[in-house]
Amino acid sequence: MSEIAKQEYTDSDIQVLEGLEAVRKRPGMYIGSTSERGLHHLVWEIVDNAVDEALAGYCDDIEVIIEKDNSITVKDDGRGMPTGMNAKTGLSTIETIFTVLHAGGKFGGGGYKVSGGLHGVGASVVNALSKWLEVYVYQHGEVHFQRFENGGKPVEPMKVIDKCDENRTGTTVKFKPDDTIFTETTEYKYSILYERLQEIAFLNKGLRIILSDTRGSELKRDEFIYNGGIIEYVRLLNKTKTPIHEDVVYFEGEEDGISIEIAMQYNNSYSPSIYSYTNNIKTHEGGTHEDGVKRALTRIINNYAKNNKMIKDNDDPLSGDDVREGLTMIISCKHPDPQFEGQTKTKLGNAEVRKIADDVFSTGFERYLMENPTDAKEIIDKCLTAARARIAAKKAREIAHRKGDLDVVPFGGKLQDCKEKDPSICEIFLVEGDSAGGSALKCRDSMTQAILPLKGKILNVEKARLDKALSNDEIRTIITAFGTGIGDEFDLNKLRYDKIIIMTDADVDGDHIRVLLLTLFYRFFRPIVEAGHVYAAQPPLFCIKHGKTIKYVLTEEEKNEYLSKLPENTKKEITRMKGLGEMDPHELDETTMNINTRVLKKITVADAMSADAAFSKIMGEEVEPRRKFIEEKAPYAQDLDI
Repeated sequence: MSEIAKQEYTDSDIQVLEGLEAVRKRPGMYIGSTSERGLHHLVWEIVDNAVDEALAGYCDDIEVIIEKDNSITVKDDGRGMPTGMNAKTGLSTIETIFTVLHAGGKFGGGGYKVSGGLHGVGASVVNALSKWLEVYVYQHGEVHFQRFENGGKPVEPMKVIDKCDENRTGTTVKFKPDDTIFTETTEYKYSILYERLQEIAFLNKGLRIILSDTRGSELKRDEFIYNGGIIEYVRLLNKTKTPIHEDVVYFEGEEDGISIEIAMQYNNSYSPSIYSYTNNIKTHEGGTHEDGVKRALTRIINNYAKNNKMIKDNDDPLSGDDVREGLTMIISCKHPDPQFEGQTKTKLGNAEVRKIADDVFSTGFERYLMENPTDAKEIIDKCLTAARARIAAKKAREIAHRKGDLDVVPFGGKLQDCKEKDPSICEIFLVEGDSAGGSALKCRDSMTQAILPLKGKILNVEKARLDKALSNDEIRTIITAFGTGIGDEFDLNKLRYDKIIIMTDADVDGDHIRVLLLTLFYRFFRPIVEAGHVYAAQPPLFCIKHGKTIKYVLTEEEKNEYLSKLPENTKKEITRMKGLGEMDPHELDETTMNINTRVLKKITVADAMSADAAFSKIMGEEVEPRRKFIEEKAPYAQDLDI
């Protein structure tokens, strides 16, 4: 055995990170990342503390302000943080809350019955990752104040700095994120704050939340207060769709300190939009509250349909997919001790919630169907139509099933697969047109790059049920090529390519084809998008030649910026690039396909609800919402998440 140089592992190698050092050393462990998402997470941590006061019944108003210097102010009119001394730390309670991890009123001490922030790290983490942070507490006619700098270090102990109205209570927190931590950006996006704060207001009926932005020449301000709570939330989500019954159906109930709220309304679309929350936290992966409601929904609709002779005794029952088609539903659970599980810790795991959610929904929905027979008939008819389409789709799907290697599947000679079988290093290009597909085929790396030319614009699946979509040759080919299956049979582990790259011309038609494909992916292959497997190729718009240098640029702005840096007397030739099909293989390879020189845009879905609403507006049946959306958003297309 050869000698290997060994490095000593000694007592001195063991580091002890005290106070907030651990947070600054590994911020991703506490806020997910130091990107734009993590930056906004700081706001949610402070807002969650204010919302917990509202859940406890002590706070009516919360205000969030983006200041001119991109610092954040969060005000609430709750009880105000305790201002006495903490016996365990020997510090003021305010300093304890903001400098000691896992210190808070949410561990069973009676401060909060229900809480969104459960770990006692929120305020201290925000402090650790801020350049400076200030706390103002209004209590007993006095304003208590403390300032922290350089990652959470107190400038001086808490002190009283002013008098205030005897009846005024509440807490104001101001902080500025540390740009040495958030190196990507420290600029807050109004749209991101808007969506989340509106969502919180929906989930807490009667709570007023005000968002202001002082950075522009004029104050930007929005106020959210929804006395109808999640009923108004469902109405908003269905605004771009056509409901099949007028009223939003609402149920609520409580058992053993666990409360459940459900609001629902069916529409004439073909996709369900079901979103669940626990203590205002979005449970992306569902959980026992969602399971209980879905189980009850399927059982009650089947029972009602059979009892009213709409389904014969020997007929197959309606499936869960049948009864959820076109359903918009919000499920909100408030739990004193929620347990989260799943890959992203956003799946509720408390077993007792399943039965409580089932009971609350069953009682309310059975009564609703009995008291509203006309609405009940509309709902059951839609479910029966969905069942017939499901059976037709199953037959169509069987045609699209793979039967082994792709060379024995009838692709009509369109898909040119790669030779490599390891999905982690393979990619497939969905190419606009046969001519572009031909060029791509000549310049691809045949080991790892597959080419699938598309004939024009595929079917808009936002306006088509699954059975119709599966009768479309192009869609069947895509499903077969991906290998994951769809619907109940979907399995992300069977995806045959690590990268799915949409390659279309940089023009209006190309953009339209890309949106149609993204709609297909979002509706049929959403986990592929969420897992980050979908990309858009970025063919250049201009070619700039000067001397022996050739520079490709993607936009007019990039062209102007590049030209401005060249000496004034430079001889240059500027060419507007042709479509993909008109590029020769060398140009296509160099600009769009070669992994060493190309630019890809990763397609992400930052928020499922906003993406769902965007697809409904852009691709749905209703014309007016689409027109309005385009008018409002076209100038800001680069900021959209889809």
